[in-house]
Amino acid sequence: MTTPPEGTAPAGAVPSGVPADVSTPRPGRFRWVFTAVWLYFLFPPLEAAWRSDEGLAWRVVGIASLLVFAAGFVWFFARVRYRRGFGRPPAVQVWAVLGTGLGLLALATPAAGEQAMTGLIYVGVAAVMTLRAPAAAAVVAGLVVLVVVLPTLVPGWEPLGDFLPSLLLGCFAAFGISQVIERNAQLAQAREQLVDLAVTQERERMGRDVHDILGHSLTVITVKTELAGRMLETLPPGPAADRARSEVADVERLAREALADVRATVSGTRQVSLTGELAAARAALAAAGIRADLPSGVDVVPARHRELFAWALREGVTNVVRHSGASWCGVQLSADCVEVRDDGRGPVDCQGGGNGLAGLQARAATSNARLEIERAPEGGFLLRVVA
Repeated sequence: MTTPPEGTAPAGAVPSGVPADVSTPRPGRFRWVFTAVWLYFLFPPLEAAWRSDEGLAWRVVGIASLLVFAAGFVWFFARVRYRRGFGRPPAVQVWAVLGTGLGLLALATPAAGEQAMTGLIYVGVAAVMTLRAPAAAAVVAGLVVLVVVLPTLVPGWEPLGDFLPSLLLGCFAAFGISQVIERNAQLAQAREQLVDLAVTQERERMGRDVHDILGHSLTVITVKTELAGRMLETLPPGPAADRARSEVADVERLAREALADVRATVSGTRQVSLTGELAAARAALAAAGIRADLPSGVDVVPARHRELFAWALREGVTNVVRHSGASWCGVQLSADCVEVRDDGRGPVDCQGGGNGLAGLQARAATSNARLEIERAPEGGFLLRVVA
């Protein structure tokens, strides 16, 4: 496998100036079909509710509950599949969905009987694919207890021992699928970060080349025109000499302006990148033997805040590596805040700071942001920039 030379962008690299929605995954029109195919497990409880000896009202409630349960399952997993590039859905939302699903199954139980327990496999799969491992394991254990205990407590129910392996195998398969999806999402994020880093390196290389080649040539031109102007001063006055001095002065002025423009352009190409600083922070903390808790991406931060947050991340991590004596460092990013904290010695004077913090304070003030320095909950240093 060949790799591009250092400092060059890979083929197909998209500059960071491209709008974010170009690379944002869009929901597929038929993404719900991939979830709906698994609803065949609900046919036995639907048939049991349809043929139930209970009254018409309970039959209607049972069938309606199962249909709403199926629709909710399809909606939830279609949404989860769409959100995979942005991480897990909020835990509060997941618990609300799981509780609603169990409630619907409970409503269907009078008409469907023990067959309604079949819907527990959907609850288990939803928990495994959206919750973290400890919480998901607790949910699956609770479902196993329900499957084993309820048939012994409810009169007329038959044991569901043959359903228990299906529940466990379904949850285990869902766990494997969730791990594959999560790894693919992490690989996609890593690829985006590599593209951003490659583009940043290419810009810096071009800036160096422009400064070294064109800047040097313009400097020589400026010096030589200045020397030519001095030599023209020694000539006797006359229309030709005055015209020559005027033209040489114009050339010198244009050369100086062009040199200033080159330097300004090079400075513009050397702006810091939040993605690049995140990668640099990970490498610096690893080299210092400091355990890092860093975000996996910067999608949550609007483009207008990323440069300021990159400076804050650079300054905060530099302080952690050089001065904190910490064993752990955590970084949190949100739409309007970046926070760097550690478990080291902490600030001696929360109001003081070196040149780096003073420069960051000036940048924050220029961007109408607020710099906060205080002691972290872990006992170390906390640096926060709120936009």
